[in-house]
Amino acid sequence: MRILIQRVRNASVAIGGRTHSSIGEGLLVLLGIEEADTEEDIRWLSGKLTRLRIFDDGTGTMNRSAEETGAEILIVSQFTLMASTKKGNRPSYIRAARPETAVPLYEAFVADVAAAVGRERVRTGVFGADMQVELTNDGPVTIWIDSKNRE
Repeated sequence: MRILIQRVRNASVAIGGRTHSSIGEGLLVLLGIEEADTEEDIRWLSGKLTRLRIFDDGTGTMNRSAEETGAEILIVSQFTLMASTKKGNRPSYIRAARPETAVPLYEAFVADVAAAVGRERVRTGVFGADMQVELTNDGPVTIWIDSKNRE
């Protein structure tokens, strides 16, 4: 399971030209799920996401988490995060989980994040939809985390 986190001033997801969800200051999280992912990956990544200290404290140091700041979180499924570009010029998505595996894991990840920060602060895209994502990156702060490579 992989997440790409972007600290944002605002972010939104549109589907078919209509805004589906939006947030103010907080985190835009792109979530990629592979067939081998488990509940353990969800618990570890959701905990890392909500406790990651990437918001400024009173001195301008990144020392506060989404849990502490009341930040909103927009979670968008994105199978392309599982792309392999090892061979050739066309990315392979063979590692990306099929919907019957990915949807329950996506929903469980969203539920874990919501349990940590409060349901009212979490928004989502629509799994499998053709979405247009807009954001204003703050910093810019962009962080990649892979549950299979816990650095």
